[in-house]
Amino acid sequence: MSHKRIPKRRAAMAAGGVVALGAAAILLPNANASQDGGSSDDAAAAPRTLKAADASDLAARLAGLLGDTFAGSYYDSDAQQLVVNVVPGDDDRVVTQAEEAGAEVREVDNSMGELRSGAQTLKSEASIPGTSWAIDPRTNRILLTADSTVTGERWDRLESTVAGLGSGMATVRKSAGTFKTFASGGDAVFGGGARCSLGFNVTAGDGSPAFLTAGHCGVAADQWSDAQGGQPVATVDQAVFPGEGDFALVTYDDPATEAPSEVNLGDQTLPISGPAEATVGQEVFRMGSTTGLADGRVLGLDATVNYPEGTVTGLVQTDVCAEPGDSGGSLFTRDGLAIGLTSGGSGDCTVGGETFFQPVTTALEAVGATLGGGDAGAGAGQEGGTGDAPGAGAAGGADDGSGSGAGDAGGAGDGSGAGEAGDGAAVGGGDGTDGLTG
Repeated sequence: MSHKRIPKRRAAMAAGGVVALGAAAILLPNANASQDGGSSDDAAAAPRTLKAADASDLAARLAGLLGDTFAGSYYDSDAQQLVVNVVPGDDDRVVTQAEEAGAEVREVDNSMGELRSGAQTLKSEASIPGTSWAIDPRTNRILLTADSTVTGERWDRLESTVAGLGSGMATVRKSAGTFKTFASGGDAVFGGGARCSLGFNVTAGDGSPAFLTAGHCGVAADQWSDAQGGQPVATVDQAVFPGEGDFALVTYDDPATEAPSEVNLGDQTLPISGPAEATVGQEVFRMGSTTGLADGRVLGLDATVNYPEGTVTGLVQTDVCAEPGDSGGSLFTRDGLAIGLTSGGSGDCTVGGETFFQPVTTALEAVGATLGGGDAGAGAGQEGGTGDAPGAGAAGGADDGSGSGAGDAGGAGDGSGAGEAGDGAAVGGGDGTDGLTG
């Protein structure tokens, strides 16, 4: 049963659980703009190089333009181009328009209507705990994943349902792990014996400072603290899980709390300029209280996951790793756009796996909140990585004692011990010393 709490309650928590990564996003004037320039007719018909955010805008426009011939799209990050699938039809004019708009057009067999119908069949006939599915525009099929618990009669049922969809409609793969939500006892933000991660600071509909986190964290406890065993400083206002999403709005008890719209990466913060829709193929980064910073790519949209607690729909599927305690943590882009909140998945940050995220856009709309602002709060640092990607690494920087940061040692053993190093997603005023390279 989906839990929904909507009492109007104040809530509080030391600001800074969500901090940031770098420069603010600089978007192109419109989705048609080419970074390469050129004005010839040949150049106008060639695929344009676009940022992922601009590709998402262009994809939305072309979906309306192409109508029934549109069969999904994805972002080719290597070429920095939008690839649009179309089902061949009698009228080639819309395809020409899509090409002139700057997309690479690819002909495929399965229409979006057929793929969505197949996903609906899976929902009605194969909602088996330990399974998930999402439409994969790169293969023009439904990508169905079954974890290690799907065996025997349940596996046979799954195979039979997929076979009934017809050849070329779905791809089934096995996951060595087990689908689960990533809540755990330990550190970061605490409630009812659970440990989760703060996602994004926001402003509630009544103007109160608040933050978003995972819904399964919100239904686990009404009140949350910034230290294990500490006094509650925030109260759940709304929470949804399972059902149509996995998100919660938690309001700060002190209405004067400063709730900066940013994500902490150590000695750097990334201002979050606003929410954005995910695009398949897009590069994304995740911050969580157990494993710190991790990166990967979006694999699918509107994913359905059958957790042991129930089915959750409308999620973003990625190959970004996560572990217990990372639940609720922020998913964002390099240039400061908020994408999602960590829900759950399988595997860990040693062997990898699949991880699912609640889209921020739908969570904000559902709870009536907007991304917040204010001065940056300082969390404890994460050890930076190298190269042009935000630094990863589970080891935090030194905590100055004013925050509640926990390192990756938190959650080990019985899950109750806080780690020695400060965690970048923790709430409080830790002084990050090791930051991001790139």
